Amino acid sequence: MGLARNPNTRSSDYLDGMLGDNGTKSKFRSPKSTSARIVTLLTCLQFAFAVYATFLLYYMSPSIDLRTPKPDFTWASRIAQQWKHYIIPPHVVTHLQEATSNAILEPQLFPVLSTPTEVCEHEKIEFEQKKSNDALMIKIKRELYDEVLKFQSQNTGTESLTELMAMKSKWDMSTPLKTPKVTVILNHFKRKTLCSQLDTLLHQTLPFHHVWVLSFGSPNELGLKRIVESYNDTRISFISSSYDFKYYGRFQMALQTEADLVYILDDDMIPGTKMLQILSHVAGTEKYKNSVLGSIGRILPFRQKDFTFPSYRKFRSKEAGLYLPDPAYDITVDKIVQVDFLSSSWFLSAELIKTLFIETPMTFMTGEDLHLSYQLQKYRNAGSFVLPVDPKDKETWGDSEHRLAYVSETTVIFKDVVQVRDDQWWRALSNGYITQWAAMYPQKIDALFYAHSVDEVKALAPLLEKFRSTVGKKAYIVVPGAGFCSCEEATAALHWPKTVCRERRFKIFDLGVGAVSGISNSEVPVVQGVFASMKGLIKVHNPNVVITVDDIDLNVRKALKMATESNSNGSALVHLPRASITKVLWMADIRSTALPNWNKMRISVNIITQTRVNSLMRLLKSLKDAYYLGDDVPISFNMDSRVDNATLKLVKNFDWPHGTKTLRRRIIQGGLIRAVSESWYPSSDDDFGLLLEDDIEVSPYYYLWVKYALLAYHYDPQVSLPELSSISLYTPRLVEVVKERPKWNATEYFKHIHPNTPYLHQLPCSWGAVFFPKQWREFYVYMNMRFTEDAKQNPVQIPKSRTNGWQASWKKFLIDMMYLRGYVSLYPNFPNQMSFSTNHMEPGAHISAKDNVVRHNKTDFEVPLLKDDFRNYLPNGKMPSASKLPSLNLFNQAVSLKGLKSAGSKLRQDVLNCTVTEVVMVDHETGLPTHCATF
Repeated sequence: MGLARNPNTRSSDYLDGMLGDNGTKSKFRSPKSTSARIVTLLTCLQFAFAVYATFLLYYMSPSIDLRTPKPDFTWASRIAQQWKHYIIPPHVVTHLQEATSNAILEPQLFPVLSTPTEVCEHEKIEFEQKKSNDALMIKIKRELYDEVLKFQSQNTGTESLTELMAMKSKWDMSTPLKTPKVTVILNHFKRKTLCSQLDTLLHQTLPFHHVWVLSFGSPNELGLKRIVESYNDTRISFISSSYDFKYYGRFQMALQTEADLVYILDDDMIPGTKMLQILSHVAGTEKYKNSVLGSIGRILPFRQKDFTFPSYRKFRSKEAGLYLPDPAYDITVDKIVQVDFLSSSWFLSAELIKTLFIETPMTFMTGEDLHLSYQLQKYRNAGSFVLPVDPKDKETWGDSEHRLAYVSETTVIFKDVVQVRDDQWWRALSNGYITQWAAMYPQKIDALFYAHSVDEVKALAPLLEKFRSTVGKKAYIVVPGAGFCSCEEATAALHWPKTVCRERRFKIFDLGVGAVSGISNSEVPVVQGVFASMKGLIKVHNPNVVITVDDIDLNVRKALKMATESNSNGSALVHLPRASITKVLWMADIRSTALPNWNKMRISVNIITQTRVNSLMRLLKSLKDAYYLGDDVPISFNMDSRVDNATLKLVKNFDWPHGTKTLRRRIIQGGLIRAVSESWYPSSDDDFGLLLEDDIEVSPYYYLWVKYALLAYHYDPQVSLPELSSISLYTPRLVEVVKERPKWNATEYFKHIHPNTPYLHQLPCSWGAVFFPKQWREFYVYMNMRFTEDAKQNPVQIPKSRTNGWQASWKKFLIDMMYLRGYVSLYPNFPNQMSFSTNHMEPGAHISAKDNVVRHNKTDFEVPLLKDDFRNYLPNGKMPSASKLPSLNLFNQAVSLKGLKSAGSKLRQDVLNCTVTEVVMVDHETGLPTHCATF
């Protein structure tokens, strides 16, 4: 540092020459005299610098109260300048300047600092705040604001500024250890507002920790730098770059702060002097600690009557949303209000800043405000709030001079920028962003499909189209986006027009997972992106079911599971095997109130077997070939003590891919009555038991029939059919309980209603039926109370029923109970008595038994199995409503459900002594009878 000189000149000679009198060369002096002058000069210089540095260090130390108005340290520089004349005489300075006229100068030891007064510029505001005189617009905006405020007040609560400041906060301004460190970031380009911002920040009731003034690609960089230097405050730093980092640069810089909180301001925001204290206090409350706070915000568009969403800049439209506060329409914020995104200022914890960069923005040219709020909600469940103000105290305003927004033209009014921002918020809404509209008007749809690839889209297409073509049903599809399956690829596979991807209308959602994953071999970004977006979409649209293919990527499967389980709306996640999708189109016909119960039921297969290994092999093959819709279906084998080795080996080696396998073997031979009745007992009210003897064979569609029937008649809260106790797979060809056993054809019998209508029958089926848990517990207790080895001792004698003489039959006791209490079973009814199960009538405990005098004709019992979609046979292609199901008594005669109960009560032979107008009521948890009740 200093002046350039000849390196061959000695230091003593050089200084001696400079300090000669009147600028003339000095003559030879003694070494002692020359050394004395040098020592004196250096001592004076050191003293001057020490005084100057002392003044600066003292007044910049933390002990000084920085809340005093405008600390100005330029006086120290002026004193140093004056003292220089005493330490170094003017003629010496003149000689020095002449000696260095051709030298290279480096920065001065005592630079002359400009004052803010000398370098500051201010924007000229020569107009009044814009006010609208459009009565319709004022009415529209005010009504919408009142609706938003009312909703938020009722659901989350809203507070005034006074109420906010009265809330308990982790930050206490009176306690040094609890005083937050706040870094303020000012981003400047052209506006002349830096001095106004610094002045108000220096007068804050809560002092800032640091102020970073950013100048990225600004044409005013040098002027901004001079302003920062003029304040001569080490807490204020100037950071510049010739490259314009646009709107995201300030947030990137915020990642570097060590402060507790960050306050990012646009160059048109002049906060009041109380803002840092207010913002810090609110950010420290339990309610708003996970939030981003600001002074200006926007509520995004609402859906229009045509189910589309308008531009957020659409004129004279209530659905276009709100700008808050809006002086043009006299809308002020007097209570804290949640918005969809903040503009111009953001106050949040430093920890939350990083959330902005989880997903790659759609563009870096604009939209950082929306992207921040969207990412914070999506990944941190954080809200965006505009703080209220005290209208009488401008120091509580975050935007004390709103007219500055109109001084330099803002980019958001340009048509191309508006289009980009419209695309951005629509993309956010399509990715699960819960806007104020979504919160105020939660949707309800039937199905939300998710396809991770184009092949999966094609596989799900038939069921999606069935939902969308069914009157009263709503269904949308979600795809992960480019790199996996884009919206354009999906619409091509579905044969939808390409314009669907550009419409602001709910139909297909592209998650843009690539924005999260980028170039990555890890599954984590994909899981994170799918989970976060699907969680939001499920919360916004409340689907009854979320449907995907069974062989979807395991990581995506986990993400979908977490997304559905994280919501309390009861959506059921359904994984359908691809082969089953076209077989389950009836899913769209299930009432919306029943669909959420899709996964609630648990249907177990319970096989009773002993020595018919070939029959068992046939049954097991038919069970394996059936469609199970991806459900968990446990299977159990119940073997009596005399089971043969071949059967034991078969069941041991049998592989059941649809659930757990359980083997049970009795120690003492129990006979068929015990083998069947003890083969299953429900573990819950959603546990249903399919009982099959080993000479039964089932249709591939049997499980679909059971599931469809349960959803339609048992799990629909709008259906009341408490009499239904079981679902039969089999359609009988005989009237079983009449001595003559006449032939009977349900198709012919019900042709006046519909030849293939399902029907309710008082007769339980023993050749393939699913029994309900509550009635099975009831049956257990009933049989325990009525079981006798001698049938003649049984007190129940049904008039004209051949079941009265049945020996050792579990079915006889079930028939008695159903007759006495008016229970029924649902039966299928298809052409030629095609059924979901058939009985091959092979020798066993009853068929061909020595003590059985009844001879069985196989053609009377063996029926054809359904091999194609049964939905086509049903009335109007779907299950009829419960009120339209015809009902038959034990003897295949048409009787109403009330008539069935009446016939049973007239016998007065139940376990409780009820009157002829009463039936026995039971505790369905235990099956024990409790009292009689009038039906």
